[in-house]
Amino acid sequence: MAETLPSVEQVWVWLGDVPDPEIPVVSVTELGIVRDVRWDDDTLVVAVTPTYSGCPATAVIDLAIEARLREQGITRLRIERRLSPPWTTDWITKGAREKLRAYGIAPPVDGTASDGRTAARAARMTGRTNLVIACPRCGSSHTERISQFGSTPCKASYRCTDCLEPFDYFKCH
Repeated sequence: MAETLPSVEQVWVWLGDVPDPEIPVVSVTELGIVRDVRWDDDTLVVAVTPTYSGCPATAVIDLAIEARLREQGITRLRIERRLSPPWTTDWITKGAREKLRAYGIAPPVDGTASDGRTAARAARMTGRTNLVIACPRCGSSHTERISQFGSTPCKASYRCTDCLEPFDYFKCH
């Protein structure tokens, strides 16, 4: 008798329990890095798009996904790296943005992810932008960038000039 495979919907639920190793308050599905889940005969295939191609957490994420699915009895599993289209902060769910804010990380400003326009992309890459980043602690828009690079490569360091607290901003890309 053939083994009954869990539904793709069930697998998505399980993957929703896998935290991002750098920001554990959000899951890999909430960040939008799990791009596809499908069965290829009796092998479960999970497509993952890293936040950027050199992300140091990629291997840890793959291992966490594999461990979670093996806990659920998945024995035949393949994790595929999907680099195209590249990940964008637009894929972060609304709920995850609120979780980031509550955790003390300013979420990406809506509509500022790379859209392919050269001038806008160059401004973002060099930090020459008039973006207003609200403090995740007090909500003030009186903030200043301390460094283009924060606690991880995907974040920048900011400080609120009202409450004086430092915080990370999840950079758009």
